[in-house]
Amino acid sequence: MSVTLLRPRRTSLLSSGELDRARVLDTLVNNLDGMAYRCLLDARWRMIFVSQGCLALTGYSPAELVQDAAISWEDITQSQDRARVRAHIEAAVRSGQRFAVEYRITTKSGQTQWVLERGVAVADERGETVIEGFMSDVSSQREMLEALRQAELRYRSIFEHASEGIFQTTPDGSYLAANPALARIYGYASPETLIAGLDDIGRRLYVKSGQRERFRQLMALHGEVLNFESEIYRADGSRLWISENAHAVRDAHGQLLYYEGTVQDISERKSYQEQLERQANHDMLTGLPNRILLADRIGQGIARAARLGYFLAVVFIDLDNFKFINDSLGHGAGDELLKEVASRLRQCVRHSDTVARLGGDEFVLLLTDHYRVQSIIQQLRRVLAEIARPLKLAGREFQIGASLGVALCPQDGADAATLLRHADIAMYAAKSRGRNNFQFFTAELNRVAAERLDLEAALRRTIEQDGLDVHYQAKMDHRRRIVGVEALVRWQHPDLGAISPDRFIPIAEESGLIMPLTVAVLRRALAAAHEWNQRRSTPLHLAVNLSPRLFQSGDLVGQLAALISESQLPPGLLEFEITESVFIGDSERAVRLLGQLKDLGVLLALDDFGTGYSSLSYLRNLPLDIIKIDRSLVTGLEHEEDLAMIARAVISLGQSLRKTVVAEGVENQAQFDFLRYQGCHEFQGYLLSRPLPQDGFTALLEQGAPATPSSFQPLG
Repeated sequence: MSVTLLRPRRTSLLSSGELDRARVLDTLVNNLDGMAYRCLLDARWRMIFVSQGCLALTGYSPAELVQDAAISWEDITQSQDRARVRAHIEAAVRSGQRFAVEYRITTKSGQTQWVLERGVAVADERGETVIEGFMSDVSSQREMLEALRQAELRYRSIFEHASEGIFQTTPDGSYLAANPALARIYGYASPETLIAGLDDIGRRLYVKSGQRERFRQLMALHGEVLNFESEIYRADGSRLWISENAHAVRDAHGQLLYYEGTVQDISERKSYQEQLERQANHDMLTGLPNRILLADRIGQGIARAARLGYFLAVVFIDLDNFKFINDSLGHGAGDELLKEVASRLRQCVRHSDTVARLGGDEFVLLLTDHYRVQSIIQQLRRVLAEIARPLKLAGREFQIGASLGVALCPQDGADAATLLRHADIAMYAAKSRGRNNFQFFTAELNRVAAERLDLEAALRRTIEQDGLDVHYQAKMDHRRRIVGVEALVRWQHPDLGAISPDRFIPIAEESGLIMPLTVAVLRRALAAAHEWNQRRSTPLHLAVNLSPRLFQSGDLVGQLAALISESQLPPGLLEFEITESVFIGDSERAVRLLGQLKDLGVLLALDDFGTGYSSLSYLRNLPLDIIKIDRSLVTGLEHEEDLAMIARAVISLGQSLRKTVVAEGVENQAQFDFLRYQGCHEFQGYLLSRPLPQDGFTALLEQGAPATPSSFQPLG
């Protein structure tokens, strides 16, 4: 603060309302909490004027300080600060700048006082340079700052040497600060490398996705997180478990600034807990879940089956001849046998299934998410085959079997105890029927299982004897000219009669018979198509369905290429029809195989188009030539505007993508006319021709007109 002592000349009488500026200035200066002054720029800082505040500040009265009457300001200034203060002020004077400097003085009572001096060099009434300014007591502020500094030093020491990790992070997941302990826990060389390396906590730190978002939600809800346990990645990719305690730090307006907290490595405790839980819930010999954990898993499986509408199968397994091996070779060999069986059972189930050991030679399988009994049967057969593989014990080779009993939820029980009891009953039924087999709890399911096994055996014999039939359904253009034909497999059993493809194709897929079945059908169809094309001036295309299971075969493309070469039919006349389910599982491999098929020169058609959720992506990314509109989008389109709109859109899409569009299931003239007017290229259906045996289709070709039965009835 600068004070000028030149005062305005007083008049003897102030006019009404005129301000007595000199009096106001005197009052203001002398009542300030501090000392206003003017001093000379000399060796002793000789005071020319000081305000009344000097008494409270220094203990000296103005009369004692002015003109060094009792003591000079140089003497009051403590010796260790004098040179620094003088240099600071003189530098400001030379540069014509204001100055502010803190230093210590000794009061009249001998106490040390910190003062803040602010001032500026000015010219006095005679033009000489003097210093005018203001001094205030800042001892309490200095004490506070010193206390803060000491506290910061103590906090810094704790921060640097704490055994727990300490951090500050932004809400969006970046580190602002980290201590050495946190760097060590996370496997970084220093806090700096941790901060630079972990730039995205949510993506790069937590093993479980969504964990950082959960952390933020808890913060938003409670303002803190306590004992927040997570598995994390260290810098080298290894994993450990941590526990976090943290709180949100906000400014005076409640705005979130950052999160602050601590981290503990709890891997050892977590491991110990897991060990205790494992001992309580797992069989010590095999490591499989025990009866306690199995009951919990069954409870979860029942709830899931009820929610999704799938079957839950509880399979009770009892090993055949285990007692003989255990008694003759000893308990050590018996234990080895049990561990080997446990390992084999694990290989027979999916990740979502459970293998448990109840004790002795009794095991239980919990098979989830099956929507067909046939798939359960297939898995049970794999189990029997795995258990039956020879194994060596005590230098000798043995082969054992097993009896399996199956109870299904919901029909055989709605709780763990009931399902286990019913599966146990079914297991004894399996033992009574010769062992090394499986039995379902209900007589009806036993009948279905037996029928399926009989049907598979009959199908195998039929394929080996080349006993399957192939029928052919014409594909026609908008003028009802035959331009192609689809080969359809048929099975006429001598005792069972006509068996629908819907029954035997799934069996062929699950039993591994689908490849020999496809080879048999394709060989016969290729020969027929070659013969028909020899008699035609316009080419006739042959369409054959490829099961998705074929794409799991080791040499699908090689076998198909050999058949095409053998038939001498130009590859360009052959169409392979696939469905979107071919991409379930290893989709990359399926795409690669389709590319290899395309390299053979054949055409590729996407069957059942419009029934899958991702058809458009397949149309865009795959080398498809043809799309077949599913019959569900054709049936009823003459009555339902929604179906007609969808069919119209599919045809338009196919045209814009330059694909041949084929409509399946055309059963009446109204459907044919609608599809033809929309620009559909080819048509199939009972309106045009039913599937015919080879002789019948040959006659249809020679006739040159569609065979439409007068007593036509649409398929149900």
